Amino acid sequence: MSENLNNNQLDGGYRHVLRLAWPMILSTSSVSIMHFADRMFVAWYSQDSLAASLPAGIASFTILAFFLGTAAYVSTFVAQYCGSGREHRIGPAVWQGIYFGLLAMVLMWTLYPLAQPIMNFAGHAPAIRILEVKYFRILVLGGGFVVLQAALSGFYTGRGKMYTIMAVSFVVNTVNVVLNYCWIFGKFGFPAWGLVGAGWATVISQALSVLILSILFFSPANRHHFHTASRVGLDKDLFRRLLRYGIPSGLHFFVDVSAFTFFVFLVGRKGSTELATTTAVFTINHLAFMPIIGFGIATSTLVGQFLGRNRPDLAQRSTSAALRMVTVYMGLIAAVFVLFPETLLGVFHSRHGNNDPARMLELGRALLIFVACYSLVDGAVIIYSAALKGAGDTLFILVFTAVVSWSVMVLPVYLSITYFGAGVRTAFAFIMAYIAALAVGFYLRYRGGKWKHMRVIEPEPVQPTVIAEGPLVET
Repeated sequence: MSENLNNNQLDGGYRHVLRLAWPMILSTSSVSIMHFADRMFVAWYSQDSLAASLPAGIASFTILAFFLGTAAYVSTFVAQYCGSGREHRIGPAVWQGIYFGLLAMVLMWTLYPLAQPIMNFAGHAPAIRILEVKYFRILVLGGGFVVLQAALSGFYTGRGKMYTIMAVSFVVNTVNVVLNYCWIFGKFGFPAWGLVGAGWATVISQALSVLILSILFFSPANRHHFHTASRVGLDKDLFRRLLRYGIPSGLHFFVDVSAFTFFVFLVGRKGSTELATTTAVFTINHLAFMPIIGFGIATSTLVGQFLGRNRPDLAQRSTSAALRMVTVYMGLIAAVFVLFPETLLGVFHSRHGNNDPARMLELGRALLIFVACYSLVDGAVIIYSAALKGAGDTLFILVFTAVVSWSVMVLPVYLSITYFGAGVRTAFAFIMAYIAALAVGFYLRYRGGKWKHMRVIEPEPVQPTVIAEGPLVET
């Protein structure tokens, strides 16, 4: 059983949440820093490269999101098996995610010839579209590595072994930043490939992460305790369970990301400066927001583990503790967005002078105010949805997110930009309304308490009681 559950002092309170969340905060922060540095390097290379990086990147990630969200749900199975003390089922659960990841890799490759029509749909300027197609093709070639990484990471996050993920993330993200710098600007013998170089650097880093996690997965201790090498077959019942609970989670991720993809495509039609500014603002938001994902992973893990122990009271306590800490953090971040927009946006100015710093700053300052406003409730969205996912309430999350995203954000943004000539500020106002609606819906679902009785793992087999035979005595 996970060491965090054997420690009686760790009871779902602040210390318990922070102990699991802290390494994941560092891990996700390193991912944010990596993305921030990548976008900053790309912006220095050219504004067109910066403008093309978000639409192509988010388009490929939209398709990948379904596979990624499904494979990542392995961590919930691991958490509940860990909480129930059935460690022999952990290895087989991860293997089902690995098989799913290999299938995802093959399916992602089939998107390579579709890059041109997909990016044509965005309707962006020809110079930007050429870069978008090249970048999209590279990312779909390496997308399967992301899915495999998610499945293998679940082996550690589900058991609360966050420091392993943190260490691997630091190594891989450092390699990624170095490769980006070399491959974008042509340093140390690398060709100066700009956005294309950034794409290949990302793919190689993702493959490296899978390699490291695989080596650790097959360590002698893991092979002995969790059967990572002895029970590698396709378990039909377990695989069906992963699909039953993981597919709604993957579809939720897909719906959420696709809504933002459509949003970015629409904003890009307003002009390259608007698209570049939106890219910069989302990158800044991503940098500050990713630590919240660390709290979300910790919350989902603890809910899964405590429900595996049949202790929903402790699951609820850990959720409340995580929410309070996240609210304080997001309040501070919102203040930074409002008070220091020039500093945050200044790093995205192109060295080649082909952007308009004054226009970017004026628009970016307004957009950061919107981001600051919705950041105050976005933490609640992450924590409540993480708690529901940790229990297995993935179908509700999928349906509710699909309805709200398209009714509150996508369709209003489309109509306002296409038919009423609205600008980017109006579009961001609808994002704020969307996140607020999600926060209310997830809170009400969580408060209803149905999640406390959910489990994704099969019931533990009941051992038959053996009655010793004795002499028959007549009465």
